Amino acid sequence: MTWYPTSVPSQAGRSVLVTGANAGLGFFTSARLAKAGAHVVLSGRDPDRLAAAVAAIRGRIPAASVETLVIDVASLDSVRAGVDRLLDRAPLDTVVLNAGMVHTPATRHESVDGHELVLATNVLGHFALLAGTLPHLAPAARVITIGSLSTRLSTFRTDDLQLRRSYDAWRAYAQSKIAASALAFELDRRLRRAATDAAESVGAASVTPRVHSLIAHPGYSISGRTPRVPGVNEPTRVERFADALQSPFAQGKHRGADVIVHAAAADDVEGGQFWGPRYEVKGPPSLGTPTRTTRDPAIGAAVWSFAEEAVGAAFDVEAVGR
Repeated sequence: MTWYPTSVPSQAGRSVLVTGANAGLGFFTSARLAKAGAHVVLSGRDPDRLAAAVAAIRGRIPAASVETLVIDVASLDSVRAGVDRLLDRAPLDTVVLNAGMVHTPATRHESVDGHELVLATNVLGHFALLAGTLPHLAPAARVITIGSLSTRLSTFRTDDLQLRRSYDAWRAYAQSKIAASALAFELDRRLRRAATDAAESVGAASVTPRVHSLIAHPGYSISGRTPRVPGVNEPTRVERFADALQSPFAQGKHRGADVIVHAAAADDVEGGQFWGPRYEVKGPPSLGTPTRTTRDPAIGAAVWSFAEEAVGAAFDVEAVGR
């Protein structure tokens, strides 16, 4: 199996940050963008696993321009330290918010900052990361949030985002992905308004380029359908057999990364869009329709206010590109 899609537009001269880049979707996204010429910062919480990912990429792509950055998105102190290091680098052209917890605990746990652990990992850490790096993004940067089919399969309540009253593992995951998606769309609305206000202030019809925030969901992507990469993806024979039985409605993570790479690199991408596999669970990248809940401006604004208070950081959307 090949790691790469048919074609990726040249990414030469572009700087990319991928969180959760040591394995799975994040790894294959990083490898493909590096092959296309981007400088890729692979971020994760385990330095040894990040080193293995870099070694695997350079084994396939000797000229790859890659580096690592240790960030544990479940810890706000770790995120802030990572932001400080990012601000010493070149402005980012693409940010892929991929890190997250899929296998959620059966009982409620809290992060070191006192937030429900799944929410902290899948939502709040990335929100804090963007709050710190947004002014450091390139003028036409793309912020890509990884979506999930779970957003179509669960209800959402804004009055118990910390799940203190009613926790279960599935709800924790689904609610976190709905919240992350709602924030992605809310960010794009705010960026769009800021661009319009900036244009009006100088009497122009529009100000271009602007930062775009969008969602890419990988469908049903599983390890057993993914190429073996030593130190990165090493499913057992049993896992490969079990996952092969799901092949009619599943794909490898290298294929799920197709959608993310498209969102990062293709010319037909705009802020506020929702990209996913053509057949929902698998297939080539296709423009899709998100749920009403994730697109609801009232929900987006409510989750935004909650997140700002939770992480103790406010977004300065108007500072982008200054």
